[in-house]
Amino acid sequence: MSSLPRRIDACLVAGGKYHDIDHARLQLLTLLGEHPNIRCRVLEDYRDIDAIVAADVLITYTVDVVPDEAGAARLHDWVGAGHRWLALHGTNSILRWSKTHKAWEAPRTVPTLMQTLGSQFLAHPPIAPYRVEITAPEHPLVRGIEPFDADDELYLSELHGPIEVLLHTRWSGRTSLFVDSDWTQDEPRPVLYLKRTGAGEVLYFTLGHSRGHYDMRPIMDEYPTIERGSWNTPAFVEILRRGIRWVATAERISS
Repeated sequence: MSSLPRRIDACLVAGGKYHDIDHARLQLLTLLGEHPNIRCRVLEDYRDIDAIVAADVLITYTVDVVPDEAGAARLHDWVGAGHRWLALHGTNSILRWSKTHKAWEAPRTVPTLMQTLGSQFLAHPPIAPYRVEITAPEHPLVRGIEPFDADDELYLSELHGPIEVLLHTRWSGRTSLFVDSDWTQDEPRPVLYLKRTGAGEVLYFTLGHSRGHYDMRPIMDEYPTIERGSWNTPAFVEILRRGIRWVATAERISS
C-alpha cells in the first residue's frame, strides 16, 4: 500500500482587470508548489466549467471575471457536494462604469455566484493602511495570528449570510468613485470568512491587491506606481498557506 499522500487535483482561475494577475498567479502557484501532491490546472476564466467542477479544489483570484448563471449554479452544486473553494480578493466583483452616475457600479447579474461566495463587492475607499483584527482567535485558520496592518484595498461588500467571520476591520465614510458610496454606518467589515453551502465551504479572503505599471489599460497607458498590497505581509502569506492546506483536505486543520 502506497505511503504517498493522496493526489489533489486543483484548479486555479486567475484573470481579470486593473490588477497584476501575473504577480498573483505566480505567488499562488509558488505556495501550491509547497505541496507535491497538489496538481494544478490554470485557467483565466470560468468558460471551461467542466474542467473546474472536475477538480477536487478551486482557488480563484479574479477581478470582474464571473461565470454566467448556469455556470454559477454548477459551482454552487459543486460546493454543496462537499468541495472547498479558496476565493481571493476580487472574485466577488462585477464592475461597470455608470455614465449616469460617473462612478463604478456593481450589477447584481449573477446572484447565485454571490450567494455561494457569501458577498458581492460594492466599493472600496482609496488604498491606505488599515488594521485587520482577529475576530475568531481560536479558529485554526487564524490561531496565533496577531492583528496586523494591511496596505490594501478595503472591501466594502453586500453580504449574503450566514457567514463565519474570522478577520475583520472597521471603516466608515463615503466612496465617491462608486455608485454604492454611503458607508457611514460604523460596523465591522469582513476580511476573512467562511461560507457554508451544503457539505462544502468557501473561504473568502478579501486581501491581495496587486497592480503594476501596465495594468490600468485602457484607462491609462502607464500606472505611476507598483502596488503589492498584502503580498509582502507575513500574516497574509501565513493565512494563505493555511487556506491552501484547508482547501486541500476534507478535515479541518488540526492545531
